[in-house]
Amino acid sequence: MPVESLLSRSTVIGRLRAAGCVFAEDEADLLLSAGLAPKELTNAVQRRVDGFPLEHILGWAEFCGLRIRVGAGVFVPRRRTELLVREAAGLLAASRAGPAERAPSTRPVVVDLCCGSGAAGTALAALVPGIEVHASDVDPAAVRCARLNVLPAGGVVHEGDLYAALPARLQGNVDMLVVNAPYVPTASISSMPHEARVHEPRVSLDGGPDGLDIQRRVIAGAGAWLRQGGHLLIETSRRQAPHAAAAMVSAGLSPRIATSTELDATAVIGKLL
Repeated sequence: MPVESLLSRSTVIGRLRAAGCVFAEDEADLLLSAGLAPKELTNAVQRRVDGFPLEHILGWAEFCGLRIRVGAGVFVPRRRTELLVREAAGLLAASRAGPAERAPSTRPVVVDLCCGSGAAGTALAALVPGIEVHASDVDPAAVRCARLNVLPAGGVVHEGDLYAALPARLQGNVDMLVVNAPYVPTASISSMPHEARVHEPRVSLDGGPDGLDIQRRVIAGAGAWLRQGGHLLIETSRRQAPHAAAAMVSAGLSPRIATSTELDATAVIGKLL
């Protein structure tokens, strides 16, 4: 049988659909347009059928209209996280339009904490030119990947556990902490899709017994890093949001909950009083 017939669009769609890919047509088009040689395409389709994330196969994920580099063993940015970016960009724009709270020569400082691929920080750098972006993660593979995205956008990437990764000079000078910390309850990981629970690092998913362990640590430490009037934005679930908001109150932040039906997303946004 000719190689071309094995690689036809209908054949690829059929294989993906049989493997349970909900968006088989879209995925087939992406694979077929990736510029792969016939053997490479055959291998790529087989990997997808075997449950590898499409983004790991392509080497990129679409996020906020950008192609974010991703690789094996790195958390794939979800579209729902675009809510964090929208809210952060809106707050940054509002602060520029309002009374100046800093010297005109200084740039707003944004930290993408638990950054994974650095998608949020990279998107904000594109949406809000002139900001100073720092990204950090505890996972070395994520840090290597984030550098591919954040450095070309003019940012800096650090490796370490939460705030311990950041330069001391940022203490009290951060305008915005944008955080997609792991928030899946430990017991729920086993019910996640195969491509996430098998091919993404557990450290990027596991939020402890109630999913809030890392969020509590982030919230408790935020006050030492934010400037007065600065914001902490955390992605979470609808069920967890009231608990994250209560933790913010205890930490001296004034919270509000933002949701998006379109993105199926929830974020808690706290302002340091």
